[in-house]
Amino acid sequence: MYLYNSLTHKKELFVPNHPDLVKMYTCGPTVYHYAHIGNLRSYIMEDVLEKSLRYLGYNVKRVMNITDVGHLASDADTGEDKMLKGARREHKTVMEIAKYYTDAFFSDCDKLNIKRPDVVEPATNCIPEYINMVSTLLDKGSAYIAGGNVYFDTSTLKEYYVFNDHDQEDLAVGVREGVEEDPNKRNKNDFVLWFTKSKFEDQALKWDSPWGVGYPGWHIECSCISMKHLGEDLDIHAGGIDNAFPHHTNEIAQSESYLGHKWCNYWFHVHHLNTETGKMSKSKGEFLTVSLLESKGYDPMVYRLFCLQSHYRRNLVFSWENLDNAAAAYQKLIAKIASLNPEGEVNMETFEGLRQRFVSALNADLNTSLAITAVYDVLKAKCTDATKLAVLKDFDEVLSLNLLSAAQKFRDAQKKEEAEESDPEIEALIAARTKAKKEKNFAEADMIRDELRFRHIEIIDTPQGTKWRRV
Repeated sequence: MYLYNSLTHKKELFVPNHPDLVKMYTCGPTVYHYAHIGNLRSYIMEDVLEKSLRYLGYNVKRVMNITDVGHLASDADTGEDKMLKGARREHKTVMEIAKYYTDAFFSDCDKLNIKRPDVVEPATNCIPEYINMVSTLLDKGSAYIAGGNVYFDTSTLKEYYVFNDHDQEDLAVGVREGVEEDPNKRNKNDFVLWFTKSKFEDQALKWDSPWGVGYPGWHIECSCISMKHLGEDLDIHAGGIDNAFPHHTNEIAQSESYLGHKWCNYWFHVHHLNTETGKMSKSKGEFLTVSLLESKGYDPMVYRLFCLQSHYRRNLVFSWENLDNAAAAYQKLIAKIASLNPEGEVNMETFEGLRQRFVSALNADLNTSLAITAVYDVLKAKCTDATKLAVLKDFDEVLSLNLLSAAQKFRDAQKKEEAEESDPEIEALIAARTKAKKEKNFAEADMIRDELRFRHIEIIDTPQGTKWRRV
């Protein structure tokens, strides 16, 4: 498999550190509110990556954090903790907020067929690990104490902007509009490893530490949770492109200073879901959730297909028209699959040939658009329906679009509709109406028509006879 590595800016052959295990880490949600569909695009594509690796024969262990403390509103390590802000908004405790929105996040994941990671670790579980890392960085001279907080010293690094995607002046903390520079920092890019009570007296969650009562900075949690469950080397770190700077940049800085060697080999970044006015974000009030899509009649699989039709490294533009197009495509796809006859033999040679096209799409930097094309190629293939269904079932291990189960529901709905349309009592009334009309007994015909309406039966007179349906 070839993957685009954000660290090197090129597609690279994926070679894990250990042949028997792929170590994968993905940044989890900050559980202060519902996840919007822009957030969930990243989790869908990370899910496809994990399932693709397993499909291709790799053994994968995937770890994800839950941020329930320490994520501030500003990259400058200033502003209110998002968790505390959520608690105040809803008049609940921070842990009540964390529990509610963690459950809501995984409920959305279930609806979108996003597999739960092998390990999910809340940030509040790992205070000893944070304290150990901060202590080690202080001992190594990579961190310093100022104003009651512990900061990472970026001047100790050979290179800080490791992703090289950004204009340093534009990204420099302290020069962004509306962000105040922290006077305690030695360098403008230094970041907080541990906050003490000297900064946020009203912080809800605090722990004892060698530097006073306080709580960890946001960036340190992913480093420590990854090392706790995956050890000192990591194959793939995934997340949204907006996390590349400063979050992932700071993770690399502290992790490699702590370890003394390279930490992660491949960085997988999913690009933004945009609206016509730019990136979808909660701060702009663009708060489209899975539940909202469902309330408007959209199957969550329609949104998953919408995401899979585009490459993960392209910004994807959301509009209701685009989603409607995806819904129509999904319904047509399911109808075509529902028309296949499962009886017959599976031709394994044909199966492998069709499968190879799908594998090639996954190997080409997770090209899900080509993978969807491979599904349509199956439907066009000259082979038995049983072979087609076997191949589609195989593909859905990665795509997770409920292809066969949705097709079965479609068939069941058709059978129910056909059964309703063959109702003997209704057929008898329509026959009686037809006879009354032939005999010019229009009063009788109208009375039968009214009876049918009362039973919520719509009738349509055609040259071929009277058609009917329930409404």
